[in-house]
Amino acid sequence: MNQDHTYFEVGINPHPEENEPAVLFCGEGRPDPSHRIGPSVHEYYLVHTVLDGKGVFQSGGVSYPCEKGDTFFIFPGVLFSYEADSTCPWHYTWVALKGDAVSSYLRRIGISEERPVLHTKEPSAAHELYRRIRTSFGQTAYPAMESLEASGWMRLLFHHFGLANLDSVPIPQSEHPVMIDRQVEHAIRWISLQYPQQISIHHMASTLGYHRAHLSKSFKIKTGLSPKQYLMKVRLEKAKELLSDNLTIDQISSSVGFNDALYFSKQFRKEYRMSPTEYRNEIAKKS
Repeated sequence: MNQDHTYFEVGINPHPEENEPAVLFCGEGRPDPSHRIGPSVHEYYLVHTVLDGKGVFQSGGVSYPCEKGDTFFIFPGVLFSYEADSTCPWHYTWVALKGDAVSSYLRRIGISEERPVLHTKEPSAAHELYRRIRTSFGQTAYPAMESLEASGWMRLLFHHFGLANLDSVPIPQSEHPVMIDRQVEHAIRWISLQYPQQISIHHMASTLGYHRAHLSKSFKIKTGLSPKQYLMKVRLEKAKELLSDNLTIDQISSSVGFNDALYFSKQFRKEYRMSPTEYRNEIAKKS
């Protein structure tokens, strides 16, 4: 037991890879209140995910309050410190990595020295991946297999981080002409057909096979609007068309996907600077 922790466990890789991103060690602990590490520098990357409680991470002169679901990244040669909260100290798990390829992994998941923290809504999946890394060591008489297994779990952990951090993940230029167009075209077609329904953007994205955050980012790059804003635009444009008929405002509201006619009228006025009834009267004057 580490004397500054109520719980402490660590697994050390006896034969880390030379060329691949090397998993050096992996651990988990519950430090005492106000337990502090640093200011220090490391020669390796060190990743912590907060499972419960809270504390403060400092890197490059910037403080980042962290709590359950937050993951912070320590870069080699960068001055850092971190300290558990005095009343609700964090419970965290960590992994240390080394190798030239690690920086490439971090860029791919949107992490840099300027943005060293990401958040996951529920850290239990990450917790299990850390546990798998830690228990890879000492399980076989073939050390190379231990390191290979640990590297595999590490890659899955970074995949998990990337999905959680899609808003900050750079979209490769090669995706722009094909992937973004395809994603946005699918979403536009879905909205154009389903706008009368109670559309959930999350449900739409999952049905189309895309992650919501990634689709939203691509959609805004292509159209200048979020999917939710685009849906509102389609509904209001369809409402304008229906206002030339003899349907009531309630009937038009329901036909274009609004459950509440008052909310529909408010959104219509916000977009066109007149109420649906006023717009209908303008149409009558011109006919």
